[in-house]
Amino acid sequence: MIELRHLRHFIAVAEELSFRRAAERIHIDQTPLSRTIRDLEDQLGVLLFVRMPRKLRLTPAGARLLKEARKLFLRLERTRRVVRATDARYRAPLRIGVADGIAQPKLSECFAGWQTLTPETPLELSDMTAGELAAALRREEIDAGISFGLPDDEAIAQEPAWSYPLMALLPLGHELAAFETLALADLLAFPLISCQADRQPGLVQQMRAIVRRYRPQPTITGEACSLAGYVTRIAAGMGVGLVDAGHVATLRRTDVVSVPIREDECIVTRVLHKHQRSGLTDELQRFLTHAKTSH
Repeated sequence: MIELRHLRHFIAVAEELSFRRAAERIHIDQTPLSRTIRDLEDQLGVLLFVRMPRKLRLTPAGARLLKEARKLFLRLERTRRVVRATDARYRAPLRIGVADGIAQPKLSECFAGWQTLTPETPLELSDMTAGELAAALRREEIDAGISFGLPDDEAIAQEPAWSYPLMALLPLGHELAAFETLALADLLAFPLISCQADRQPGLVQQMRAIVRRYRPQPTITGEACSLAGYVTRIAAGMGVGLVDAGHVATLRRTDVVSVPIREDECIVTRVLHKHQRSGLTDELQRFLTHAKTSH
């Protein structure tokens, strides 16, 4: 019989198009994962993947199964939540995804304030990449997300929640580090460390828009896929950077120097949710309002 694990494993392989990446994602070895997919193909009597050297491609049957399997798990999740919601002893958690490695004080304040406001509703947080956040919202695996922004998606609403002033981030001993404030044009005369667009698309989009207003063709000397990697490159003297004041408050490192920017520029953090034809639940609407007004 086809079991739910067959479909879970199939979805992972179909989305990653790689047995290796899928195995890492669901934390099993490639051999049993490959065996599960073969077993599923045998039971269905169809070929789900075209196996090429170092590459997989879904067959038409595989693409249809992926669509139907996602619908099935969505229905199962809705059923689970409805059943648990009928238990007076249980309150379904509000599921929030946090992308882009955001670690701002206002984020913690938002969650702390929400728990004070609604102590009867558990808060379930998940750290994820921007791509994972978008997918989780579309599949209703989470109720809302916090991010610097995602590529435009008709299924997802993205609303400004709060912002922090932009600051320069410099290696210790840099010639600009002694200034009390800096003009962006002066900072951008130096090679700049950037972020990877596929990992933090919203932050990169905001940064690029700001930078290009002051220097249309900046010199980019490297890209980082995480806040830790970004700060490490700057501390090592590989370039200068830009960061919001919220993360400056979080960093508290002695090997980098932060200097306020003279121009009125800021980085916006957004709260996201999936559009719903039937409207948002009262609880989710309350959270969205709280996230946008509690700072």
